[in-house]
Amino acid sequence: MDLRAAAAEVRAMAYAPYSGFRVGAAIRAASGKVYRGCNVENVAYPEGTCAEAGAIAAMIAGGDAEIAEVTVIAGGPTPVAPCGGCRQKLVEFGAGDVPVTMCTVDGQAQTVALRDLLPGAFVADQMGGK
Repeated sequence: MDLRAAAAEVRAMAYAPYSGFRVGAAIRAASGKVYRGCNVENVAYPEGTCAEAGAIAAMIAGGDAEIAEVTVIAGGPTPVAPCGGCRQKLVEFGAGDVPVTMCTVDGQAQTVALRDLLPGAFVADQMGGK
């Protein structure tokens, strides 16, 4: 499945009545399955959910726990990187070399390695965990 098409399709379902800024995300898990998520705003902005977090939740609910590839699409004039919180969430489930492609609705795209989005990630092994 094409991740850009999957992210664009779910972006159309985003609930963004306050900002009007719709975001869609698609994750390919290591298993090959594709999971999608869109942003869901709440009038209390911090209580909303980012598209990437929604896709991660769908992945976990689907029985996968390892990200192989990420694509995010938003309506900005240039490709928009995942927010800081989502970068940290992505690092929890993806290796540093996982490609993250950021797209605009008009076709611009930029791909970077996850490690370049969050070079100073806090990871579980720093806590003695997995």
